[in-house]
Amino acid sequence: MGLNMADGLQGMLKDGHKHFEGLDEAVAKNIEAVNALSAITRTSLGPTGMNKLVINHLEKITVTSDTATIVSELEIMHPAAKVLVLAAQMQEQEVGDGTNLCVTFGGEMLRMSTDLLRMGLHTSEVIEGYKKAAEKAFDILENQLCLHSLTDIKDEAQLTQCVSAVLAAKQYGYEDVLAPFVAKACLTVMGSKRPSINPESVRVCQIMGGSIHQSEVMRGIVVGRNVEGSVTEVHDAKIAVFSCGIETSGTEAKGTVLIKDASELMNYNKGEEQLMEDSIKAIAESGVKVIVAGGSISEMALHFIERYGMMILKIMSKFELRRVCRATRSVALVRLGPPTPEEIGSCESVIVKEIGGGKVILFNQAAESCSVATIILRASTQNVLQDLERAIDDGVNCVKSACSDPRFCPGAGASEIELARQLAVYADTCPGLEQYSIKKFAECFEAIPRAMAENSGKQVEEVISKLYAAHAAGNISVGLDIENDSGISDAMEAGIYDSYAVKESALRLAIDAALTVLSVDQIIMSKPAGGPKIPGQGGR
Repeated sequence: MGLNMADGLQGMLKDGHKHFEGLDEAVAKNIEAVNALSAITRTSLGPTGMNKLVINHLEKITVTSDTATIVSELEIMHPAAKVLVLAAQMQEQEVGDGTNLCVTFGGEMLRMSTDLLRMGLHTSEVIEGYKKAAEKAFDILENQLCLHSLTDIKDEAQLTQCVSAVLAAKQYGYEDVLAPFVAKACLTVMGSKRPSINPESVRVCQIMGGSIHQSEVMRGIVVGRNVEGSVTEVHDAKIAVFSCGIETSGTEAKGTVLIKDASELMNYNKGEEQLMEDSIKAIAESGVKVIVAGGSISEMALHFIERYGMMILKIMSKFELRRVCRATRSVALVRLGPPTPEEIGSCESVIVKEIGGGKVILFNQAAESCSVATIILRASTQNVLQDLERAIDDGVNCVKSACSDPRFCPGAGASEIELARQLAVYADTCPGLEQYSIKKFAECFEAIPRAMAENSGKQVEEVISKLYAAHAAGNISVGLDIENDSGISDAMEAGIYDSYAVKESALRLAIDAALTVLSVDQIIMSKPAGGPKIPGQGGR
């Protein structure tokens, strides 16, 4: 094969590869990359977290403190940092909230491991100590810190209180306005037998103008456009949805029609009109009052639809067409003709309403048959509307988690301080070098209330000392209070809760990601495919 053994790895791999190994090159560089990502999201933690202005490669501007959005918009290239990004994306996909906790805690674990490695501990000893500490932490979290549980998931007051803490972390000051909207919308679409919701069933309609206090919740779906005809209000509506256009269908074979005089031209037009009228008449006779078209609508079709007094609207987005079908329990037809009774949807009322200077169509459903709820959001700019929608999405996912696991832990950093305190005590009972890793793991939890205190402008060391003193006295629900001069208060009395399912999932994913990065001791990158990269395009 012509392999020169003296060349080692350089002679074995193809020219152009890159290779890093050892503690200084591979492990230290991985930790440095993850810490850089964690430092970005750490300042967005908590109610007073700062926003990030991210401009992606398409020059789309995003202003948000939502970590899931930040890491998805950033084009992160380092493979170790990508591991933590994948953990955050999985947290968003599975639970829908807690991504900042996931990234911040994972980065803090790796930052603490740097001190352990400099002390002379081997990577495997650090990993074993972290695993042992994680098992103890999850045991404490489940058995000692689940102090609150929803007794009735369908109680709007209880649901509002639990959701408000999630919304306050993203939109501090507006949680009292948004929480009732989220609770009402979730209860509207919640299953009657077994409490469960699909986050897709809670829609958000963004309408610029006005203030957030003018927002409202409605049963049904909102389509952000006007109708095509003159009928603007239908009650007790039967709905037919067509994924095709409402127009004369063309033939498959091309043909030429030879017309000799005016009478033949008139007869030809009359035949086409008669076919269209027969189709629209058959639809009207089936009881349909509202037609939803997924394509273009011809002038001739619109004329006959108006004659038979039906409402007609056009929806070009196939995703929105699918949502209308789900909200009205109708079937999208691919042919123009009368629908069967099973294919016809129903709605309590379909009304055109003017909101914020624009026309929207409201599909209002009866309370007993509602499968979709819509929160109509009002705000001044598009960026504010998008950030409000992200906060609402986190709140809806919190309700989804509460349906499967109604347990909650004290919020405002109280759970993290108690975990840090108990793990530090547990470390003293562990012999061997693992106790150093367990102590550092305990300090990782301290980073959460520390970051929240820094972001709120508090005296960090003073607040952390007060928290430790309160927890040592047995008040395990005392957490950070950004409004109180003392800096601390009882989170349970203030009604600040963190979902156990969200916190447990975020910590587990962060620990797995950190241990994966820590166990890497070599980075081998092959030569990139293709020729020289065009300057200024970064290889895209």
